Amino acid sequence: MPQVRAIFWDVGGVLLTNAWDHVERTEALNHFHLDEAEFHDRHEMEVSSFEQGKITLDEYLDRTVFYRSRTFSREDFKTYMFSLSKPFPEVLDLARKLAESGKYLMGTINNESRELNLYRIEKNGLRNIFRVFVSSCFVGLRKPELDIYRMALEITQIPPEQCCFIDDRAPNLDPAAKLGMQTIQMQSPDQLKNSLSALSVTA
Repeated sequence: MPQVRAIFWDVGGVLLTNAWDHVERTEALNHFHLDEAEFHDRHEMEVSSFEQGKITLDEYLDRTVFYRSRTFSREDFKTYMFSLSKPFPEVLDLARKLAESGKYLMGTINNESRELNLYRIEKNGLRNIFRVFVSSCFVGLRKPELDIYRMALEITQIPPEQCCFIDDRAPNLDPAAKLGMQTIQMQSPDQLKNSLSALSVTA
């Protein structure tokens, strides 16, 4: 088995809670007493552009929430959105130790909107762990599009068989495996550690 030289991580569902997935959206809709069906229809029309960085958070909210007057402010809604992001300390600690070992190039491949992504990077000290952020909002591509994985490989210039990609969703792992990357589906911190050990990845 080729030696792993680079580890790419999904962010939401692996290192942190998801940023603005179904669970987080439902929490916000319940908190602000918004109609779920009405919001969902508008969200589905905007989410691709939102996560690819083609529209800003304010533009997204204009089209999904503030297309009419509300009893709450835009800033209140944004603050609540940001507050939903929580770290997974055990996994973050593992990633930090692997980064500190100096053995691996550490990067992310993730789907997130620009403002939420930058907030989560800053809030959780991800710049101290990862050297490369292949985020959908920065590169204009989303998982599971094959080209976002290809871009990560081309940017780092490390052969795919020497790269490992970690994600909690199997459909996001399939394109990485197709390109020859080694893959791990994250299920729990202990399982992740064991799967990395099986690839001889240690801090």
